[in-house]
Amino acid sequence: MINAYVRKDGRKGIRNVVVVAYLVECAHHVSRRIVDGANDSEVHLIGFPGCFPNEYAYRMMSAICTHPNVGAALLVSLGCESMNREQLLSDIRASGRPAELLVIQEAGGTLSTMRAGLDAVARLRAEADQAPRADMAVSELVVGTICGGSDGTSGITANPAVGRCFDHLVADDATCIFEETGELIGCETIMAERAVTPDLAEEIRACVAKAESYYRTMGFGSFAPGNAEGGLTTLEEKSMGAYSKSGSSPISGLLKPGDQAPAGGLYLLDVVPDGEPRFGFPNISDNAEIVEMIACGCHLILFTTGRGSVVGSAISPVIKVCANPDTYRRLSEDMDIDAGRILNGEATLDEVGEEIYQRVISLAQGEPSCSEALGHQEFILTYKAFEPLGPACLPVRQIG
Repeated sequence: MINAYVRKDGRKGIRNVVVVAYLVECAHHVSRRIVDGANDSEVHLIGFPGCFPNEYAYRMMSAICTHPNVGAALLVSLGCESMNREQLLSDIRASGRPAELLVIQEAGGTLSTMRAGLDAVARLRAEADQAPRADMAVSELVVGTICGGSDGTSGITANPAVGRCFDHLVADDATCIFEETGELIGCETIMAERAVTPDLAEEIRACVAKAESYYRTMGFGSFAPGNAEGGLTTLEEKSMGAYSKSGSSPISGLLKPGDQAPAGGLYLLDVVPDGEPRFGFPNISDNAEIVEMIACGCHLILFTTGRGSVVGSAISPVIKVCANPDTYRRLSEDMDIDAGRILNGEATLDEVGEEIYQRVISLAQGEPSCSEALGHQEFILTYKAFEPLGPACLPVRQIG
């Protein structure tokens, strides 16, 4: 059983993080100095760099600052940015989490705000530490998955092994989220066949068609030069490899960044903005996708890689599943699971899938992942725009 942190809004977290959130790039340096000065691995830096208003960015910041793994929040504003700091502060406090706000233009500048910020973090840390603990079932977990630095081994070992883990978690009635539609082009038909309703099947086809149109307009796709250097030959090959992370369970719904799954099951996350292409590449790094999964409530993330990656994440720990045995040997200090053993005939997909499942449980029970132990807390949030979900996207909500 997992010993979780219970929030006043009823949600349960597997970590008890205090976030320091800058609300514009002009407040980034001060916020980082506050986090550095706190010298606490459970004080994490997050933020939005933009100065102009964006509903998506606000929604993401609100969802992330009230994430189950977050126990308290300090907001750091310059004072003239567009982010509605008072409303964001109200959102966080309404969730029952302690929160404070510092405005640099009112606090006296860099050093004054840093000193005030360190005092605020100490108060917030003390309040967060009072969070009650309670048992948490596996069915209450929300787990996301992403692939990055894929190569020719990814779709053979790590990705399908994560799919086996997802099947196990879904059987436990946990919530599993896979992404991203831009890397699933060509898989829309087989995903639609797994949808729990015909209407959801149409939504899945439509969101992949949107991704294909977006990428075509931008003049590039999700197939990177590094993928080819790693032995991937076509977009179709990469898509099928990415698809295998989803396992074989029925697809219960379609989410957009910041949406919460209404019940356990398998969900597809649509990360490509709605409307005409106007925001550049849909996600400029793997961490942008991780942040969107965190905004959907993911307690932790399964990150598969063939060529290797060292990134982790703020707020929700990352489990690295390495597809390539050679990469694992080179980067073993950053990798949690050696799925390359499948390629060498040393383990089966089911055995590695079970190993990943057990790692999920141990991490939820408090054991750190490799990236977490190494201090990785990457975070990035950019501009996007999304329309609200239609009722066909979450049929389980209609049934419930």
